[in-house]
Amino acid sequence: MATTTCPLTLLLFLLLLSGHPYSSSAASPIKTVVVLVMENRSFDHMLGWMKKLNPEINGVDGSESNLINTTDPKSTRVFFGSQSHFVDPDPGHSFQAIREQIFGSNDTSTIPPPMNGFAQQAKSMGSQHAQRRQMNGFDPDKCVIGGSPPCRRPRSPTACTSTPAPPTAPPPMWRRCWPKRYPQRTIFEDLRGRMEYPSEYTSQNIPATLFYRNLRKLKYVGKFHPYGLSFKKDAENGKLPGYVVVEQRYMDSKAEPANDDHPSHDVYQGQMFVKEVYETLRASPQWNETLFVITYDEHGGFYDHVATPNHGVPSPDDIVGPDPFFFKFDRLGVRVPTILISPWIPKGTVVHGPNGWPFPTSEYEHSSIPATVRKIFNLSSPPLTRREAWAGTFDGILQTLKQPRTDCPEKLPTPVKIRQGDANEDAKVSEFQQELIQLAAVLKGDDLLTSYPGKIGKNMSVREGKEYMESAVKSFFEAGFAAKKMGVDEQQIVKMRPSLSTRP
Repeated sequence: MATTTCPLTLLLFLLLLSGHPYSSSAASPIKTVVVLVMENRSFDHMLGWMKKLNPEINGVDGSESNLINTTDPKSTRVFFGSQSHFVDPDPGHSFQAIREQIFGSNDTSTIPPPMNGFAQQAKSMGSQHAQRRQMNGFDPDKCVIGGSPPCRRPRSPTACTSTPAPPTAPPPMWRRCWPKRYPQRTIFEDLRGRMEYPSEYTSQNIPATLFYRNLRKLKYVGKFHPYGLSFKKDAENGKLPGYVVVEQRYMDSKAEPANDDHPSHDVYQGQMFVKEVYETLRASPQWNETLFVITYDEHGGFYDHVATPNHGVPSPDDIVGPDPFFFKFDRLGVRVPTILISPWIPKGTVVHGPNGWPFPTSEYEHSSIPATVRKIFNLSSPPLTRREAWAGTFDGILQTLKQPRTDCPEKLPTPVKIRQGDANEDAKVSEFQQELIQLAAVLKGDDLLTSYPGKIGKNMSVREGKEYMESAVKSFFEAGFAAKKMGVDEQQIVKMRPSLSTRP
């Protein structure tokens, strides 16, 4: 985690709190926005203990706690600790688990939510060790870098589209339908309309942005590039486009460990990736025109003490989730870490919230990213949804200095390695990885098989899943470039057909 002892230009973007508004209509000095969305960690879990370095940060002091039984005041009390290490297995973060963590019961009407059910929900998973996993955070010397809407999807869809657009099939099938069910407009498409600000994506296993059906169109095929082959080279040559999404390795192998921070992956690898991206941007001739946004897609089941807003939050587009919850997407979720890095941000700035702008109940949340990008690049297209129109923007914080700072460090500290030993390539894929494999199946055309989605990926090892995923991506882009060469309409969506050799 970047700490206040390092001269890192950062904005600790403390979601869901009150503070100073940062919004401006003046011309922005930013020409390139780079977004990196990490996986499944809460604010308190990653950054909470930074409060002891800077009291302005709304973190923790060790007095925070949960009862293991919210209805029994005499039950054991679990206090939030600072000894977080390698996390395995993944904490619970299903819809039911999150509801219990936030409200401590099935009653979701409490305002503000008590945030008292984390220990209780962890206990329901089987052991006190689970309680310590969820009720624990990293000491500031363990990581490089340093709150969230209810995004329970890969890559946090509200950061890209400002709506979760859930499928309407009954669970558990609705999660398995995601690869086919993201038809909504995205900020990428709005940026594509401004040719001087093309969008681009770099990935290491699979571009998870391809969950969005429209981004599979031929006109976007040339905008996806392997991270290792393009990002550093383009940054070094000053050729990064206006909007860049950097993606991580989601599959854990000995040669290429996962670096997405998703449990049970080693946070060391994820923080080393953050360090690498930062140092690449810092060395680029584009540095003085760059904003680097680091955030997390969701809290992943880890504790956070700040009550999540559940009043005055507009539904993005009146979509209602499936039976039995019929969730209206009218409240936010648990805080996640978000850091803004730019030479245009005053050193050590801490922002607590939009303070009633653009609406009295507005908050910073993932939709703040497309909302801010829209303002930075002065896009003429309307907000993606009502949620984006409501979300606070942070473009104004980039306009408080007269000139870019020159004291930003060229190198960041090396984080502490946490996991002992190598990746277990023979482990079964996680639920999240299975969702990515199902996306790969759609790209490859295997979604037409009768084994989709129930069987594809379900019993794969991490090694098998990685091979399948990367093979599918390769085939998808080869087909896309071949179609472009043949002169196929660029508005067409690349759709593969399964080969006879892939049929069970």
